[in-house]
Amino acid sequence: MRWPLGKASFRRLIRPLAIAGRWCFACVLAFAGSLWADPAPGTVHMAKRLDEMIRRVDPSKLGFLSRERVALIQQHLPSVKSKQDSINLRMQLGQDLINAGESERGAELIGQVEREIAAEFPAYHAQVQSQLLLLQAIGYLRLGEQENCLAHHTSESCLMPLRDAGIHQLPRGSRQAIEILNRLLAADPVHLGARWLLNVAYMTLGEYPAKVPSAQLIPPEQFKSDYDLGRFREVAHQVGLDNLNLAGGSVVEDFDSDGDLDLMISSMGLRDPLRYFRNNGDGTFTDRSEAAGLTGEVGGLNVIHADYDNDGHADVLVLRGGWMGDEGAFPNSLLRGRGDGTFVDVTEEAGLLSFHPTQTAVWFDYDGDGWLDLFIGNETQETGKQHPCELFRNNRNGTFTECARALGVAAVGMVKGVTAGDYNNDGRPDLYLSLRGAPNILFRNHGPADDSATNAPGWKFTNVTAEAGVAEPNQSFTTWFFDYDNDGWLDLFVAGYRISGVGDVAADYLGQPTSAERVRLFRNLGTGKFEDVTQKLGLSRVLYTMGANFGDLDNDGWLDFYLGTGDPSLAVLIPNRMFRNDGGRKFQDVTTSGGFGHLQKGHGVSFADFDQDGDQDIFEEIGGAFSGDVYRNVLFENPGHGNHWIKLRLIGQKANRAAIGARLRLVVRGPEGRREIHRVVGTGGSFGGNPLLQEIGLGPAAVVEELTVEWPGSRGRDTFKSIAADQSYRLTEGSPTLARVELRPFRFGADVSVAPALAK
Repeated sequence: MRWPLGKASFRRLIRPLAIAGRWCFACVLAFAGSLWADPAPGTVHMAKRLDEMIRRVDPSKLGFLSRERVALIQQHLPSVKSKQDSINLRMQLGQDLINAGESERGAELIGQVEREIAAEFPAYHAQVQSQLLLLQAIGYLRLGEQENCLAHHTSESCLMPLRDAGIHQLPRGSRQAIEILNRLLAADPVHLGARWLLNVAYMTLGEYPAKVPSAQLIPPEQFKSDYDLGRFREVAHQVGLDNLNLAGGSVVEDFDSDGDLDLMISSMGLRDPLRYFRNNGDGTFTDRSEAAGLTGEVGGLNVIHADYDNDGHADVLVLRGGWMGDEGAFPNSLLRGRGDGTFVDVTEEAGLLSFHPTQTAVWFDYDGDGWLDLFIGNETQETGKQHPCELFRNNRNGTFTECARALGVAAVGMVKGVTAGDYNNDGRPDLYLSLRGAPNILFRNHGPADDSATNAPGWKFTNVTAEAGVAEPNQSFTTWFFDYDNDGWLDLFVAGYRISGVGDVAADYLGQPTSAERVRLFRNLGTGKFEDVTQKLGLSRVLYTMGANFGDLDNDGWLDFYLGTGDPSLAVLIPNRMFRNDGGRKFQDVTTSGGFGHLQKGHGVSFADFDQDGDQDIFEEIGGAFSGDVYRNVLFENPGHGNHWIKLRLIGQKANRAAIGARLRLVVRGPEGRREIHRVVGTGGSFGGNPLLQEIGLGPAAVVEELTVEWPGSRGRDTFKSIAADQSYRLTEGSPTLARVELRPFRFGADVSVAPALAK
């Protein structure tokens, strides 16, 4: 939403206060080292560094810092003399109040300003009336969410189309929003954004579709699923994972080596703590963040994990500063896992300390030496400093050396997603970068080559985007390689990320044209080229995606995906979307059937079998960017679909210990005959992390006739025959046998004593 008071004017009015006052927070370091008998110096030092940098941030340059901006405007307002400046500043104050969580106060202020403009500046009022009415409505809708979905949260809250316990018990926010939206639509009947929000408001009251004015109704059949998947129960509140946060990332892994999958989540607020939740193995989780040594590790829009030092314990990289431009040039944090649920910040000693805004990175062994390297996609905005991407080569001694420019991958742009995969099956992982406002980039890994200038051996990547045909979309976000059609060649998904407003989403549901950016699904032709199959597979839709990941919802052996949607604007109340893979032929929207249509901002997504019953549950970290746009995380419990499965924990010897990049080929036989299932070891999408334990659906097949593992680097192969399904195995590179791992299933929110009844 654009206001007559532009960014430059706002900074001119506010920046002197920001500089003079230097807003600050209570120091988090008082007991940072007190948790350990032997405090980790790196963790304490990083906490101190972050604290000092946060104190220097100028809130007039960061729209996300709504609470601080409110304080600055309120201090400055009494000194404003110009009537026009006063009106502009109070409009900005109203918007910032809503974004800061003071929804009712902000909406009331916008209403007062709107009436004042109507009385004193009628011509100007005609220009801004729709914007002001829409903003008032947004404030009251948010008030309804705060008084109901947050204060009286249920398992149905904000799941579209709303029903049962998701209906608001305190209706005043939605009632006021409906009144204002009807007023807006009376003046502008084709305002699709207002139409969408009006339908949502009636849903919150249980009055959709019956009481929606017929001219503004979005018919219920537009939300109908393509396939009846069965309802996934939302259980985060029962198990202890429904904490409040802003936008952030999620990683799932067994961090304490007890056999159960734990969870780490981040939140982008500059002072928001990194959280670690231990899986208790009885259907509940416990917040162990302080005991894990994470005190002072604040902020972070995303987190990714791997085993960078080959010690058998998962480590975590925290990514900071995404979307914040030069003000977000915070250091990332490398947290070395000790294998007991505790972590040590080793960023500086590992040689990874740098200062660039980012939210995306990928671990991969680009040179096949058995040690994971790290590529970080940094963000360079149109105005500001350049922040080239970084590639850190693993020195195999706990340290890294930056070499992006030497290898030809020091790209500069607004990098929002990055993924690694061996798209041409030559044994070397390649890189794909998703950018906003520029063509995306596919870097082919050519391997060792002679440097023409020095005649010295080197390693080179080259840009092969044009010949591969994967430059679009020009406005994109999360991305990943996966083999959606099980043909042994990695395909490529790229999420589009541009709308003119929430009305574009309404237009897409109604089948109306829109200029919004759409996703792309590129099928690998096995020739170095890709075919755009988006339309053919039913995905040419406005799927305004931020966080996303893939997994197997029904254990049929075909990879599905979940898209977390939205943007910072509180007006963008749109459902997160789930798509089921129909045998590689088409993707079916199963959002409504499965109960996945959460209206709040979707970020870190993880597919994982938390309860060890053989099917993947879905965790989603939910929350917005503005200070007050917090929400509770969700965990969708898989109801089961009767198919078989297998779990494989790969341990590299010559390959990297976590076996990232290993390729799996499973041959199974069912009623449809013989088929192959292909997987690549990794953590999934570029915003949210699945466990490195491979959880693979087999459909009706009770036996894996043959399993072939191609290890990264050496490309050595191990083959196993006749493996029983519905079991978990440990597989070590070069070993002729599989080691069976005992599973301990449990029910979410239930006592562990009921677990044996679930064992298969």
